Amino acid sequence: MTEQFEFTENEGKVVHGTADTSVFGEEVRADAKQIVARYPESRSALLPMLHLVQSVQGYVSTAGIEFCAEQLALSTAEVSAVATFYTMYKRKPCGQHLVSVCTNTMCAALGGDSIYRKLSEHLGVGHDETAGTPGETGSITLEHAECLAACDLAPVLQVNYEYYDNQSPETALELVKALQRGEKPAPTRGPELSDFRGAERQLAGFFDDLESTVAGPSAAVETLRGAQLAHERGWTAPSMPDDVALPPLPEKK
Repeated sequence: MTEQFEFTENEGKVVHGTADTSVFGEEVRADAKQIVARYPESRSALLPMLHLVQSVQGYVSTAGIEFCAEQLALSTAEVSAVATFYTMYKRKPCGQHLVSVCTNTMCAALGGDSIYRKLSEHLGVGHDETAGTPGETGSITLEHAECLAACDLAPVLQVNYEYYDNQSPETALELVKALQRGEKPAPTRGPELSDFRGAERQLAGFFDDLESTVAGPSAAVETLRGAQLAHERGWTAPSMPDDVALPPLPEKK
């Protein structure tokens, strides 16, 4: 059933609706205060606050919108406008894992569409749909993704925003089957695989185990090949002349 939410604004004061925000307990509210404290203007904390909501519920619910509005003194319309603009904020409960298949130009040309079609057929779902019960072990939400900024390693996919490079329909299918079995295969680059809610907590700015979060390679051999060749052959970029004046920075108000 589609959630509905009503709010009004009266004499400049936002009057929030009646969504039940009790799911966001004292620890979550303490985390929310930490997020707000990072910014000189509280409304600037909205993006990480929405990620915090998803780390609790697995999506941005009506209650999540109300919670963000309360914490940041915003209207629910302002929060909803942001939550519906960015595709990283899900309006339906997400699976334990979010599998994002790049189908933009380079990946599509090298097999991204075939990978997506293979996974869609196996899972029996389409874009932004979930196989299994959202949040339970082995449940997977599948989505098309625009450029994942790894064209040198195409075709690629992400699981909870961690990279799996140089994929094929066969390797991608084995990866998804492993996820369904409750396994967490290591990403090509980056730390050990978390689940969707754990990744959302990190995107909110909380790293409960920082050492493991930063473990693992961050760059691929292919990505560094140009820099390696330049070093081996003594290539350097021309330096900026000393007499070039940089434009003054505007004063901060």
